[in-house]
Amino acid sequence: MVADVAYLQDAQHALEYMNSQFQAMRSAYRANPMPSADERRAHLAKLRKVLFDNQDALIEAMRADFSNRAREESLLAEIMPSLHGIDYVAKRLKKWMKPSRRSVGLAFQPATARVMYQPKGLVGVIVPWNYPLYLAVGPLAGALAAGNRVMLKMSEFTPATSQLFKELIGQVFDEKHVCVVLGEAEVGAGFSKLPFDHLLFTGSTAVGRHVMRAAADNLTPVTLELGGKSPAIIGTDANMADAAERMGFGKAMNAGQTCVAPDYVLVPRARQQEFVEAWKQQICTFYPEIETNPDYTAIINERQLARLQGYLTDAKDKGAEVIALHKNCQGRRLQHHLVLNVNDDMKIMQDEIFGPLLPVIPYDSLEQAVNFINDRDRPLALYYFGGNKQEQTYVLEHTHSGGVCINDALLHVAQDDMPFGGVGPSGMGHYHGHEGFKTFSHAKSIYDKPTWYNGAKPIYPPYGTALQKLVFKLFIR
Repeated sequence: MVADVAYLQDAQHALEYMNSQFQAMRSAYRANPMPSADERRAHLAKLRKVLFDNQDALIEAMRADFSNRAREESLLAEIMPSLHGIDYVAKRLKKWMKPSRRSVGLAFQPATARVMYQPKGLVGVIVPWNYPLYLAVGPLAGALAAGNRVMLKMSEFTPATSQLFKELIGQVFDEKHVCVVLGEAEVGAGFSKLPFDHLLFTGSTAVGRHVMRAAADNLTPVTLELGGKSPAIIGTDANMADAAERMGFGKAMNAGQTCVAPDYVLVPRARQQEFVEAWKQQICTFYPEIETNPDYTAIINERQLARLQGYLTDAKDKGAEVIALHKNCQGRRLQHHLVLNVNDDMKIMQDEIFGPLLPVIPYDSLEQAVNFINDRDRPLALYYFGGNKQEQTYVLEHTHSGGVCINDALLHVAQDDMPFGGVGPSGMGHYHGHEGFKTFSHAKSIYDKPTWYNGAKPIYPPYGTALQKLVFKLFIR
């Protein structure tokens, strides 16, 4: 009972802090609604420096949250893309800030038209647990480049990283500029109900629906970065060892706890066993053993581990063949599994897996493989492996997904000059690079007429004049 009371008091305190900060940040934005390019670059420079100077502490915090995660994996997937993303927007934001000139029709001359990119104001960012640094810094950098103030809700499932990130941000930003909020699910629910000028959520499709409902009450525009079951297709001419190596890296990163990880693979029926053998060899090359391997990331918590183990049990009970690639081990290090003979009644084929389990589905024609994908929700990512240009074009033109990699996996996310986002159940809206700047900016249309001449006067009432008839004759044809 005492613990319950303390929990409720902590949640109430976090909600009160969040609400008071929201009002303070709103007022602070009104005092400086259009930061200059130099101000914005200074903000980005502070963010970059605090991340670079504290990368070892951040890596250790993420390792502690996962119970094990390789330093190199955090460098590759968290530190490096965060720093590069900041550098990319800082270099280009002055150009992006310039008003865009637009044309004015002859009938409306003399006048000019332009689009001004104005900060939206106060941006909310809900950060997931799987990449707690990169998926905080990416939206934060984009929102700061666009001139906004930002409030972030960190995940309760990465307490060490969330606490450290809050402390580091507090060292370089006033809380009225960038505010980091901690707390459990109640705080997250309260966060999504705040009337932000824009809200970005990264997480599951199920939670994304709740976030969108809450935002709808305030008519808050949202960017939803969700997930779903991202397919991989092995083409008929694919080099199987090469495909297994490239796709294996994408699936093995963070133990498959990645929103764009390959969720299932479609393989030519005649080559299914060849794929199984190539996959076994490749994963075991990456990780000869996992019991004490410092390179192998653990599952984030017991709840997620139980969920994944439940998928395997359910699949076995419904007739699937489950192949474990390593011996079972202690703790939350879950070995990679291939799952064959799957069907749609199995939970593993219904939910996003988000772990080191890979269903293998044979196909008899590329059209059949594409139809299998199109019968399901549109995914966040799609992967094709093979050199056949006709097959590549067919897949690109006959499927919808947030993004595509041809002969690679995951790495499209790291391209700063491309938008990142989903479609339908895998999300809406984009960020990264220029698209991120535009997402967090309001494109304000400005039509500017000189005072010395009113060219529109002929169309004013009373109607029916000879001049109006001439105007209609000239411009309606």
